[in-house]
Amino acid sequence: MDTLHTLFYFLLAIGLLVSIHEFGHFWVARKVGVKVIRFSVGFGKIFWSYQKSPNDTQYALSALPLGGYVKMVDEREGEVKPEDLPFAFNRQTVWARTAIVAAGPIFNLVLAVMLFWAVLVIGEEDIKPIVGVADQGTLAAQAGFAEGQKP
Repeated sequence: MDTLHTLFYFLLAIGLLVSIHEFGHFWVARKVGVKVIRFSVGFGKIFWSYQKSPNDTQYALSALPLGGYVKMVDEREGEVKPEDLPFAFNRQTVWARTAIVAAGPIFNLVLAVMLFWAVLVIGEEDIKPIVGVADQGTLAAQAGFAEGQKP
């Protein structure tokens, strides 16, 4: 049972990291005007998807949750409708493409900083200096320390 819990939490952590990473690519692509065809967490066969209308982005969860992808309109990937050409990834400026590619790792870095900050703010329980055992004849006993004594 412990192995199943470990596997569950591992997949949950990977899913969170992948989702944040891919969301970075997705968000910046949309901001610079690239049309996003699919936002998927996982690879392989799609077992759940949502699409508001045929021209909107398809959001998908796929079978193997060890990665993900953001599929954008790109002439190098195949035929692109003439009305979608201005929104193709390959038609964007070098800076826009660089921002899209860099956004995934940057979002992961921001997540790491936020989680580290949360751990520092929440902290952990202080270790209190309480005497555990003061055996007879030891320096602690001679100094007057007693079991359970607090400073």
